[in-house]
Amino acid sequence: MLTNILHLSNFNYGNIAYTFLSTILVFFMTPGLAFFYGGLVRKKNSLTIMAKIFLAIGVVGVFWIFGGFSLVFGKDIGGVIGNPLQYFAFHNLLFDINNHYGASVPFIMFFMYQLMFAIITLPLMTGATANRLTVGGWIKFLIVWMILVYCPVAHWIWGGGFLAKMGFVDFAGGTVIHITAAFSGLVALWFLGKRADGLKGDKPSNLGLVGVGAALLLFGWFGFNAGGTMSANDQAAIIFTNTGVAAFVAMIVWTTISYFHDGHHFSFLQPLVGAVAGLATITPASGYVTPRGAIVIGAIAAVICYLCVLFADKMGWDDALDVWGVHGMGGLTGTLLIGVFANPLVNGIHAGMHQFLIQLAGVVIVTVYTMIITWLILFVLDKITTIRTTKEQQVEGLDKSLLKEQYFGFDNENSETVKENTDPHADKN
Repeated sequence: MLTNILHLSNFNYGNIAYTFLSTILVFFMTPGLAFFYGGLVRKKNSLTIMAKIFLAIGVVGVFWIFGGFSLVFGKDIGGVIGNPLQYFAFHNLLFDINNHYGASVPFIMFFMYQLMFAIITLPLMTGATANRLTVGGWIKFLIVWMILVYCPVAHWIWGGGFLAKMGFVDFAGGTVIHITAAFSGLVALWFLGKRADGLKGDKPSNLGLVGVGAALLLFGWFGFNAGGTMSANDQAAIIFTNTGVAAFVAMIVWTTISYFHDGHHFSFLQPLVGAVAGLATITPASGYVTPRGAIVIGAIAAVICYLCVLFADKMGWDDALDVWGVHGMGGLTGTLLIGVFANPLVNGIHAGMHQFLIQLAGVVIVTVYTMIITWLILFVLDKITTIRTTKEQQVEGLDKSLLKEQYFGFDNENSETVKENTDPHADKN
């Protein structure tokens, strides 16, 4: 039966292969984020933050099968949410060849591609609330947040909801993903308070792990943005180029700012953060601007995000890994810049005050909704169950106190070497 449907459909096998590759690239970003964050936090908390991110793969994956996908892409109900039963447990999904989402590939591939976006969204927040949520508290929050924040917002914008009907656009998730995750993180860090074992300023525990994570993020981001076309076409080539251009420019501009701000010192970490800021900012605009526009967006991203990180520090916000400044304000800035740099030859969207005001309205609605609902979720969960780590757990280290596991890394290897070299029975020759 499936073979007959494939032959009778308008499926393009080149586009199917392209979507396979893009889906895999986006999937790689979640382990990449885990490594990136795992290397940035203290070693005693490294496994815990990575565990939370990896757990999202399974938790969100199961949720997506049993209603999540339907809530986003099911038949629109009042412009607010999709029909939760339409695609529940793959109902009507496998053999649907009349969908208008990526019609040249099997609908099941669209399901999987969008799943990767859903998986990585809230894990971005873990960097803002590092050390303050238990693993169980994180899972509870993740499930409720996906139902009440991610699915409605994604439906409003990507599923034919009221913001899409209003003309609001977000090509690859500057609003759906980066704004929702980062502003939720901001509310969460306010709600949970500061870490008991020290504020920002700690040196990353493993810059090598950070580098591996950043490499996977940069690698996967090309599929994150360009895969949205579901077609290997000229528009995808432009989006692919925009993604790289914004990352390159933002990396250099951020590094230059950091060099002078930090007293004429280069850093291994700062160029990586700058590139991520550029990628977060170009994400919503990637399908609507030309590469020349991407150059300017990358430069703006570096300046705006760097200043926002400094602002958060000045305000005393314990945003452990600068999620709000880099991802939140990057996504917000890129979403607004669609109204400034959109070129109709790329995807039919005209820049101008009209589009800018639509983008502004959408950003305000999503940001306010996200922050209010996040606070309510945390308030209720905090009343009915345990979601906070204790001061003692934070001081001891979450890996040991929550997971009963420890990440040994290079320092322990070096300490073993020292023990061998200082052994009084060792051969001194």
